Formats: sequence, structure tokens, C-alpha cells
Amino acid sequence: MPPNISDVPKCVIRDVPDEAYFDGRVARRAIEVLNDLKNKPFFLAVGFWKPHAHFNAPKKYWDLYDPTDIKLPINRKHPVNVPEIALHNGQEILRSYKESPNGYPTHHQAREMRRGYYANISYMDAQVGKVLDELDRLKLRDNTIIVLWSDHGFHLGENGLWAKTSNFELDARVPVIISTPEFNAPQRTDSLVELLDIYPTLTDLCQLQGPENLEGKSLVPILRNPKVSVKHQALTQHCRPAYPPRGEDPEAMGYSIRTDRYRYTEWRDFSSHTVIATEIYDHKTDPLETRNVFEEMPIRLKQRLAKQLESVISRQVPREQN
Repeated sequence: MPPNISDVPKCVIRDVPDEAYFDGRVARRAIEVLNDLKNKPFFLAVGFWKPHAHFNAPKKYWDLYDPTDIKLPINRKHPVNVPEIALHNGQEILRSYKESPNGYPTHHQAREMRRGYYANISYMDAQVGKVLDELDRLKLRDNTIIVLWSDHGFHLGENGLWAKTSNFELDARVPVIISTPEFNAPQRTDSLVELLDIYPTLTDLCQLQGPENLEGKSLVPILRNPKVSVKHQALTQHCRPAYPPRGEDPEAMGYSIRTDRYRYTEWRDFSSHTVIATEIYDHKTDPLETRNVFEEMPIRLKQRLAKQLESVISRQVPREQN
């Protein structure tokens, strides 16, 4: 095996082919399955691991990024007035830095992990490209719906955090790309969407009757007109501790909504539902979420955002329909 030429924890740089790692083999298998299914209707879910840590894309993807071009984030401190419960220990990354000064990466190590994250993204993107190229080669693109999304974001030192398990924007916001035979022109939207909207979108696009108890909304109206909105807020939630002991309830749950301007978060005791702490970040003036302005906001705004959140998390869940 070629040597690892990085000395930074969580980073591995080896001159190996794509299929030396899991995602390269996933792409190969997806191509094989496409050829098996090409003459029949199919639903194919292809799960790639990257850009998740470790940062170990093949060397050619690291080479796309000059180390001298990699910058540290400008918001490297915890947000002003942030409640302690909103933060976490970043164990996914920081447990590899226990012997480092203050238990944190140096600036060099932080830059190298950011470079590795970019390399991971490029590696994953190349694997997606292989699957799409095969779809084109099989002449299936004109009869196939493609959706790409991620399950969560990631911190690489922003807000003084590493990895995931928070309700901040960088953890909550994910990419969603939809391409269909009808909607295949490049376009972007600022409309709020949630991952639970993907299923009703697919049933709508396929002209199938979905269950009536779905909480998600079809995004087809947005595909037709990117300026349209289908909801007023998007919900994220995460618990504390970030990883409760197996089989045990968490101590608290953080519920966070993103509106077109604000991120509003309530941390509640898991048993009593009492509000422990509250956060508001104004994305019009502070898109990097560097200051919790809850105490500075007018009471009517606080009440409106609290009501919006409550309307979502207190909603009755319909009985499951099979």
C-alpha cells in the first residue's frame, strides 16, 4: 500500500485508485445494478459516505487544492451570548487531538482538514459523475428522476465547533439537487425546504398517490417557479448529550426553525419540556451566526417565532398508513 504522506490526524493522503475506498466501490456497484435494471422501472438509492471524516480521498483529489489557498474560517469563536447547551465537544474530530495544545488542532492541522474536506467532496462528486455518465450511456436520462441530498452539514472550526451534532446553520443546512426530464435547466431557489419533502416530491413527479398523512410538501411548485414557497419554516432538532447512552433518553432536546430571515432555537428539558435556553440569529445581518440576539429582539418577534416553532413540534402525528 502506498504510504500516507500526511501527518495530520484524521487526514490520509495515499496515491490509490478510487475503488481503494468504499465510495468508489459503491459507484461501481451502482453502475452494475443500472445495467441489470435498465429495461424495467427501477428505484435505486445510492449512498456515498464522503465527504464524511476521515479525510482520506485518493491523492489526486487532494492535488486539486493548493495548501496555500486554504483559509481558516473567520468565525472561529463561539457565538456571543450562546448558551452552553448549544455547543458540543466535537468528539468525532477532537478525540484525535487529545495530545494537542488545548485539545484543538493547530492552524496548520485545521487548514489540512479543510483541504481534506474539499478533496472528499471532489472524490464523492467524481463517483456521482460516474453513475450519471452510465445513466447517459444507457440512454436512461430522459426517463429518470435524480435527487441528490446530504443528511447533515459539518463544522470545520466555524463557531469554534468541529464535526456535527448542533442546530447551527452549518450543521442543519444541506444541499438538495433535483433533476428530471421536465425540470433539467439550471436554476436555484431561496425557498425553504426540508428533507421530508423529498418523498412527496417523488410521488408527485411520478404521478403516484402518496399517503394522506405525510408532513412533507411536494417541491414541484418550486421546480416550476423557483420564487414560490411551500412552507414558512424548516425544522431541525438535536439532543443533549449529543450521543445519549444507548437505550437512555437524552437530557434535553434542541428544536430549531429556520425562517427566511431568522434561526430560532429552543432547548427544552426532555422530560418536562420546560424551555432551558433560547437563541435567535438574524441571517440578514449575521449570516455566520456569530451573535445570539435573543435578548435584543422585540417581544413580538420572540412570540411570533416561538409560536411558529410550537406549531411544528406540537402538531399531531397522523396514524401511519400502510
